[in-house]
Amino acid sequence: MPKSHIMLQLESQHHGTRMPQSTKTAILVIGGAEDKVHGREILHTFFGRCGSVDARIAIIPSASREPAIIGERYVNIFQDMGAKELRVLDIRDRAQAEDSELQSYIEDCTGVFMTGGDQLRLCGLLADTPLMEKVRQRVQQGEITLAGTSAGAAVMGHHMIAGGGSGESPNRSLVDMATGLGLIPEIIVDQHFHNRNRMARLMSAVAAHPERLGIGIDEDTCAMFERDGMLQVMGKGTVTIIDPAELSYTNHNEAGATDPLSLHNLRVHILSYGDRYHLHKRCLISPDC
Repeated sequence: MPKSHIMLQLESQHHGTRMPQSTKTAILVIGGAEDKVHGREILHTFFGRCGSVDARIAIIPSASREPAIIGERYVNIFQDMGAKELRVLDIRDRAQAEDSELQSYIEDCTGVFMTGGDQLRLCGLLADTPLMEKVRQRVQQGEITLAGTSAGAAVMGHHMIAGGGSGESPNRSLVDMATGLGLIPEIIVDQHFHNRNRMARLMSAVAAHPERLGIGIDEDTCAMFERDGMLQVMGKGTVTIIDPAELSYTNHNEAGATDPLSLHNLRVHILSYGDRYHLHKRCLISPDC
């Protein structure tokens, strides 16, 4: 029997053909601290998905306390790669996100990159603004590639982890939730994941919102979402998926703020380089998915 296309793809990954082959638009959710100096694989993939030498990239450093410095750093990176046009949208108050010139650049660009910093600051400046609505529309229509790293990753879901602790058992006080930008509303993202021991934090967030899928992304690691709901992992670490679809019991609503949480029949996947997962079907990609 001839091998399926997916099996051939998986075999090619194991034999060294590791870079994603598609040039379609995508959303790259990066766990932070991505390689900016050596191979730059994740950033090169974003650059390629934006059109390579035809890329016109908008960099949004609004999450950072030093937006001009961090913006310039990414300008230099994508300039070195050969981008056609780069612009830092240094938005420091909400009124700037109504600027017609900035909105016009979003209409014309091929990619948007949101840097790290403070996700509450990023949402405070951009949520429900005309500029962010244009970004959302173009992403949904498959017209641009979007990437967010660290804080820029945390804002992707409708429900957002704004802060919290690490290293404890899951409990309600371990995570602070807020409203994100809703670019991939089905997910709750936690970044710097295993590097900062955030498994219990993400589980606590999922216990509060069991209709969502928890996505924990390690540093220098990316969960790349295709328009059809396919997720592919790249980078040096892992992507952890916490799926509460079959959750049979949690004491979340009755437990005290610091009481340990029960989570029965929670499904957890650990994905490494090249692994693929279907967001809508909620299954790992194999011939029978």
